[in-house]
Amino acid sequence: MALAASTEPLSTVYDLAMLDLDGVVYRGKRAVPQAVEAIGAVHQAGMATAYLTNNASRTGGEVAELLRDIGLAAKDDEVVTAGEAIAHIVAESIPPGSKVLVVGGPGLIVPLERFGLRCVASADDQPAAVVQGFHPDVGWRSLAEASYAIEAGVPWFASNADRTIPTGRGIAPGNGSLIEAVRRATGATPFVAGKPERGLFDEALRRTGARRPLMVGDRLDTDISGALNCGIDAMHVLTGISDLSDVVAAPARERPHYVAPDLRALGQAHPPVEVSEHRSVCAGAVAEIDATQLELTAGSRGSLEATRAVVALAWAWRDSAGQVPRLTASALGH
Repeated sequence: MALAASTEPLSTVYDLAMLDLDGVVYRGKRAVPQAVEAIGAVHQAGMATAYLTNNASRTGGEVAELLRDIGLAAKDDEVVTAGEAIAHIVAESIPPGSKVLVVGGPGLIVPLERFGLRCVASADDQPAAVVQGFHPDVGWRSLAEASYAIEAGVPWFASNADRTIPTGRGIAPGNGSLIEAVRRATGATPFVAGKPERGLFDEALRRTGARRPLMVGDRLDTDISGALNCGIDAMHVLTGISDLSDVVAAPARERPHYVAPDLRALGQAHPPVEVSEHRSVCAGAVAEIDATQLELTAGSRGSLEATRAVVALAWAWRDSAGQVPRLTASALGH
C-alpha cells in the first residue's frame, strides 16, 4: 500500500480521531509534546476524538481524569477501554444478570456490573463466563480459579493480549503473559477485544456513531494493523514505540495510510509524493537512494513532507528491489 494524500487537513476529511494513548497522547503522567495543543485544534475544526486503550486496569472515568490532568477537556465517555469493550461483548453473549468470574480489577468489574452482570471470584460460584484483564494485584489464586472454570467448559473472554506493559521502572508482564499461564494450564484460547482485534474499534464506532474515522497510533502491530483489519484508515505518529525504521520495514498488512512526526499532522494537509526509481519528492522535500542507502537531500529534517518522502521511497524500493533500504541520519530526521 502506498501513502495516501490529502489536499485538506485530515481534521476536516475525517469525523473522528481514534487516539491511542501511551506514546501518542501521553507518556506516563506527562503529555507528549504538542499533543494537547494539536487535539484542541482538531476539536476547533469540528473533529471528534475517542481515546482507545488496551489497558483494562482502570475505568474509563479514571483514564479521562488523567487526560484532564494533562490539560485535555476529555469527557468520560470519550475514553474507550478494552475492559469496556469486552464487557459489552460478554453481556451480549450470556443471559442477563449472569455471574462472571473476573480476573482483574475495577477496569473490568465496573463495566460488567454496568451491564447488570454479577462479578464473582470463584469457579465454585458457577459463572457463565470467565473475563480476564490486567491488574497489578492479579495472582496465582485468581488464575487458578479461572483455569478451573475454563476446564469445566466456561467460555473465556479477555480484554487484550498485550504481552508487556510499560511502567515507570521498565517493561513488565502484561495481560497477554497472564493469559498465557491460563492457556498453558487449560489448552483453551480466549476471545479478545483489544487491539489488534476489532472489539475495541467496534465499541468506539458504536459509541460515537462516526462515519469516517481515522485511527492514530504509535504501534504498527496493534494500532495500525488492527485498524487496517477493520477497514479503518490509519495514521502512524513517530512519538512512541515503532520508529521510522520500523515503518519503512513494515509488511503491507501493517502499512498506515499516513505517517507523521506527531499529532499536529491531524491539522495539516498531506501533500502527494512523486516517486521514481531512485528519488521521491514531497513539496520541497527530496529523498534519494544510492545503492541501498536512503537519505534526505532537500527539505527540513523531521518535517511532515520529509517523512512522507522518505517513507514513500523506502516502500517503493522495498516492493521493487525486495530490500529494506538503510536510512541515513538525515532520513531519520537527525
